[in-house]
Amino acid sequence: MTLTWAQLRDLKCGELEGAADGWGRASNRADAGRDRIETQLLTGLRGTQRGAAAEAAVGRLQQMSRNLQYVYTECGLLRTTLNSLAHELRLQQRALREALDDAESLKFTVHADGSVTYPAAGEGLIDGKPLPGGTASVGSLPGLLPSSGLVAPNPNVAKAQDIADRVAKAVRTAAETDWRYARILRRLRAEEGLKVPDATWTDAAGDAAAVRDAARGYLRDGIPRDTSPAERKAWWAGLTDEQREEYLAVYPDQIGNLDGIPAVVRDAANRDNLQLLMGKLEGRDDAKSETQLAGLREIDRQLREGRQPPMFLLGIGDQGNGRAIVSFGNPDTARNVSAYVPGLNTSLDEEFAKSDLKRARDTAIGAKEINPESPSAAIVWLGYDAPQTSVSDPLENLDVMGEGNAEAGAVAYNRFMAGISATNRYGDPHVTAIGHSYGSLTVGLAAQERDGIPGADDIVLVGSPGTGARSANELGVGKDHVFVGAAENDPVTKLPNSKEASGIGAGVAGGASTGFVLGASAGPVGAVIGGAAGGIAGGFAGYSAQNAQVNESEAWFGTDPAHQEFGANRFAVSDGPHPFARGHDLVEAHSNYFNPSKDQMSADNIARIVSGKSEEIQRERPR
Repeated sequence: MTLTWAQLRDLKCGELEGAADGWGRASNRADAGRDRIETQLLTGLRGTQRGAAAEAAVGRLQQMSRNLQYVYTECGLLRTTLNSLAHELRLQQRALREALDDAESLKFTVHADGSVTYPAAGEGLIDGKPLPGGTASVGSLPGLLPSSGLVAPNPNVAKAQDIADRVAKAVRTAAETDWRYARILRRLRAEEGLKVPDATWTDAAGDAAAVRDAARGYLRDGIPRDTSPAERKAWWAGLTDEQREEYLAVYPDQIGNLDGIPAVVRDAANRDNLQLLMGKLEGRDDAKSETQLAGLREIDRQLREGRQPPMFLLGIGDQGNGRAIVSFGNPDTARNVSAYVPGLNTSLDEEFAKSDLKRARDTAIGAKEINPESPSAAIVWLGYDAPQTSVSDPLENLDVMGEGNAEAGAVAYNRFMAGISATNRYGDPHVTAIGHSYGSLTVGLAAQERDGIPGADDIVLVGSPGTGARSANELGVGKDHVFVGAAENDPVTKLPNSKEASGIGAGVAGGASTGFVLGASAGPVGAVIGGAAGGIAGGFAGYSAQNAQVNESEAWFGTDPAHQEFGANRFAVSDGPHPFARGHDLVEAHSNYFNPSKDQMSADNIARIVSGKSEEIQRERPR
């Protein structure tokens, strides 16, 4: 049936909003049920029951929780779809009403088909009589033909045509809006049955994308993307409960990753977005999607375990190599907050979800043991693209040799840390920035930005190839608040500096070429052997030549943080296994700093600094 302007005028948008409220209540009930399962039933069951029956009950409750999460998401999408439809139709009603009001004030008549009749007006140039009235209809062009110079147009012609066009435009836009939302609403339906399989979440991800696109003028434009974390916090606080619920239902990806939004809100948004992301990646078969999906599933598994300290998902996304920010402990209610930046080869995969999350959790547990009276939260921050390379082909990706990734990461890290300061209830919590490996360069560059790392009191650098700084005083917190851990057998902390590396490269190339030529006299095998031997000798000679010309304190990125010239506090760590020890990885000593089972001394020292007890660290002489 064709929409008429009378139908648009009389449309009761409040009925659409009433229906939206009903779906909102259903969404809230599902969310309350899910929350009760997660915070009461599962917690109580895990704490009091053991055995096969208890495990089966936990599994069923987890499935029910996931189902309720799906109900919450879909009902929330329905609410926003109806509210957005009402919002857009009201805009067209307003435009129609303004046109009708103008017609009434001019004593024009608007007919059922949208045409507009206007009265006689003006004066004829020949006889001076009023020019006859007429009717303007959509698509007609009265009064727009060039004048002969003998007849003046009726001044009402253009006014009537404008009103007719405005009426037609309002009706046409409302009809298009109705059709567009009808398609979305037809999609928002659940499959029959009591279970919500992964494929259903794939459909839900598509549903959310469709609603986001439709509601862009209703909700999206209100999100304060280009403001400070403090202003975002104020924006969120100023919303009504219904507005918050709609933003969480339709834009969990943006609210969950918006620095300045409270941690409990970001966690709720990101847990929902996690399901949508997994559903989105389920429908793909490329290697990147499969890798990220494995990481997301592992994070989801840990979130559902109900671990202690409690987990807060402060960021999640599939852009670049993936994004994930996880806190053990609530950073908004913690007196001590640390944020650890991982380094080389870190990406959103299963290894990150197991190893890097464990580092943050071990730090949180250690801080609580050392200072139980002062609540702590320990965060792992994968908010940038760390360089990727491999042992089999170390030259495959040379990003690790430059500062580009770290520079981009430093900006994002400082935005995140500003958000931590804005939402923490203490106003001025004790904040520790931690960088490991290439992540220490990211932290170092963040500290050297104009105002330093927001809120940072202490900086911890472990397994560092340098920070881009010449001394600890350049990191913005004072050298007495910069702490460095460098294992004796960690090869990353002993990388040659850039000049030494260039000498090695030039020496290898020259030596290999000379050795190949000399060895060729003994045949092809001699050429190969001569080239290899010449390359080794040339590399050593090139390194020695450059080494003699540079300061021993120089690292790949600035001054070696563990060297006395840098001026930081070096804390004691275990030596770690030798790179060539049997049964150990080449860089195993590089990965043990946070692990209390492999390097208790280092893990305890990091926990002391994080918990505000840095004066109790075990110290080690700088290099």
